[in-house]
Amino acid sequence: MQSPVAPLPSLRVSSHFIPSFNLIPNTSLQNYPLIIYHECFLPSISAAAIEAHLRSAGVVEPQWRYTMYSTTHFHSTTHEVLCIASGRARLCFGGEENPGRVEAEFKKGDVIIIPAGVGHRLLQDLDGGFEMVGSYPKGKDWDMCYGREDEKADIEAIKDLAWFDRDPIYGDEGPTLQVVYGGV
Repeated sequence: MQSPVAPLPSLRVSSHFIPSFNLIPNTSLQNYPLIIYHECFLPSISAAAIEAHLRSAGVVEPQWRYTMYSTTHFHSTTHEVLCIASGRARLCFGGEENPGRVEAEFKKGDVIIIPAGVGHRLLQDLDGGFEMVGSYPKGKDWDMCYGREDEKADIEAIKDLAWFDRDPIYGDEGPTLQVVYGGV
């Protein structure tokens, strides 16, 4: 049976450090980058097959299928893994007013590893039907933060979150581990 993911040596990866902006910490607290696995899953993959692959890797738990909220938000309790299951969209990371933000187009098969604290939002669903599988490290629950004054204690707690000890897609090797052990 063919693997549903691109071979690791041929995977195209990009990583981005995003400066804090107002009360959105982005990558400033832990210094883990936003990581994008371009065309990671095969174009023919279904959302159910993505979920099955994530469960078999055993690092994250798929928790929902949905688009991305159109309001900038971030999570203070966990890192997030988003796998694009259908469609194309323009997404913004870091806050739309942040000069150091990342705006890019994402499509079916892409994977986005979002460190806790990184603001993100949907700018435009390009085809209609943009959907992702949202997953979080096992045992972690996600929250919603918007960069408000009353969230400062939540933001401070991001510093204590552990990074992945296995790659959510590739297991014992992969780009999320290279962040810690050198590479990305």
